[in-house]
Amino acid sequence: MNDSCDNRTQCANNRDFFPADSWRILRIMAEFVESFDSMGRLPEQLVAVFGSARSKPGTTAYDEAYSTGELLVRNGYGVITGGGGGIMGAANRGAHSAGGVSVGLNIELPMEQHPNPFQTTALSFRYFFVRKVCFLKYAVGIVIFPGGFGTLDECAEVLTMMQTRKINPIPVVLVGRKFWNGFSSWVKHAMLGDELISETDLDMFKIVDSGEDAVKYLCECHRFGFHGTVIDDKI
Repeated sequence: MNDSCDNRTQCANNRDFFPADSWRILRIMAEFVESFDSMGRLPEQLVAVFGSARSKPGTTAYDEAYSTGELLVRNGYGVITGGGGGIMGAANRGAHSAGGVSVGLNIELPMEQHPNPFQTTALSFRYFFVRKVCFLKYAVGIVIFPGGFGTLDECAEVLTMMQTRKINPIPVVLVGRKFWNGFSSWVKHAMLGDELISETDLDMFKIVDSGEDAVKYLCECHRFGFHGTVIDDKI
């Protein structure tokens, strides 16, 4: 007998959560309404910056994220991050110091997530999926620094949404060749090699050396056009 189902009373108690589901829908709706209302008032040229919450000030990644936030604002963009520390705090800090829009989409977590003080607009989310919608709905570009599972999740999310045409294609830039070259090699040899993706899917992201290169690439894409299939409606 399966030990996990041996205690039938315990298994049945999981259903105690079901009556709360209908009320949870209202909480989810409230998060969508509040976030859409707040984000809809901001300038359209917003760039999402993802990366590790654990990167420390003085490290190469942190300093690059800070300068990226500054450069984005100087080139007419605003910055959206997850609102925490590390790369997120650095990008928000750079945007804030340059006098630009610095948005933090904060999430309630049991550890690591502490809102940074460099946000001109701060939103708080309980649900990851609502937060992800806000990132993809309002970003005209994505810059991704080295990070952990959360960063990989965000990277895969945006690439999946573009691949399946659920959002219009936008520039996705991975900063740091030493970190991302292994990922790129795996995608090419394992995923493409086994015909799990198409060769054109490799064009959905670009790896660069620095934040300055990332901003330059974004500006070129928005000036000359980013190639990809445009759909009728976005999220």
